[in-house]
Amino acid sequence: MGFQQGLSGLNASARNLDVIGHNIANANTTGFKASRSEFAAMIAASIGASGGSSAGIGVETAAIAQQFSQGNISVTGNSLDVAINGNGFFTLQMPDGSRAYTRAGNFKLDANTGDIITNDGARVLGYPTNPLTGQRTSSTAGPLTLPTGAPIPAKQTTEINAAFNLDARAPDAAGDPAATPPIPATPRSTYGTSINVYDSQGVAKPLNLYFEKNGANTWDVYTELDDPSATPPVVATPIGQITFDNNGNITGPAATPPATGFTMDLTISPSPPNPNGLPDFQVELKLDGMTQFGSKFAPSELTQDGYSSGQLTGINIGDDGLVLARYSNGVTRAEGQIALASFRNSQGLEPVGGNNWVETSASGQPMLGSPTDGNFGKLRSGALEDSNVDLTAELVNMMTAQRAYQANAQTIKTQDQVMSTLVNLR
Repeated sequence: MGFQQGLSGLNASARNLDVIGHNIANANTTGFKASRSEFAAMIAASIGASGGSSAGIGVETAAIAQQFSQGNISVTGNSLDVAINGNGFFTLQMPDGSRAYTRAGNFKLDANTGDIITNDGARVLGYPTNPLTGQRTSSTAGPLTLPTGAPIPAKQTTEINAAFNLDARAPDAAGDPAATPPIPATPRSTYGTSINVYDSQGVAKPLNLYFEKNGANTWDVYTELDDPSATPPVVATPIGQITFDNNGNITGPAATPPATGFTMDLTISPSPPNPNGLPDFQVELKLDGMTQFGSKFAPSELTQDGYSSGQLTGINIGDDGLVLARYSNGVTRAEGQIALASFRNSQGLEPVGGNNWVETSASGQPMLGSPTDGNFGKLRSGALEDSNVDLTAELVNMMTAQRAYQANAQTIKTQDQVMSTLVNLR
């Protein structure tokens, strides 16, 4: 036995205590992954020496291996907190332009730029999406940015989706005074409803829709009532006609290419209430959901795609990473999709502090994708992934490492006593 073995043991034990202490210090660090010391024996061998006859010369720290097991997920209620449940890393653009990767999803919103950022100011990367459908529009990831500096612009109404049941028991609107008993005329307002449409400046205008039966399975559509008190009197004309078959299913009007289904075009005048003299605009009225059954007049759907300008009021992130922004005008839009990265060898990533890793030749290049796609995990909004440090196990490991350190120190002390005995021989 020599000093070499004891010294190497002391160094290895000290390194092990460093790793354990680092794990314990980060037991409450979001997204932290524990490490462990892995040791290997050192052997001195001469050329031509027979196997097993070489004496060991101590121990070395072969690796500090990171443990990328899943941490517990804790609910926080903060909409910008995001946890990954499964495989993957959030992709970041660091302030110097380089890329890094993290499991810590405690993000913030930069009020000045609208960027979603980390505590270190790194920008979270994601994919651009169609605001209405949420479909990805590019495979190139870039910083996720929300419109915080200015309201989103108004959008002019381009289509209205209408679904109603028109009462099949209704007589013709004109009535029949010669019948016994006489059938009175049906006021046009009997089967009517209203919806707000928006011009290009986001000014709302009520649009009235009235349905008036005009023959078997046939209804005329109006946007206004007659006004006999006006000078001259106003007699409204229908904007179109809806027809049904004997089963109560809509058969007309036929859409003009390239539209599909049953539609009719409306001409909307922005004034009044907009006094700025905007030109008229066209709106497509989609009627695919219309039916004619023997039940009361009942709207089941009446929506339009326009809106006024609006300020950002809230954010929600879906399991698939879709960032949905809510605005003061009642609109919810998809503003992007968080990108995840995976590596062939996660243990080859190099930790650089701030809960971040960077790629190395050992980790391989990142493979980017969306949450829930392929082997990527899904996201949990309003939650964070806890450190995967097992505090109880680390405390036990610390005691074991302490005993190992003391034992190696004892070997050095013993060797020193042996050397003293040799020196003191007479």
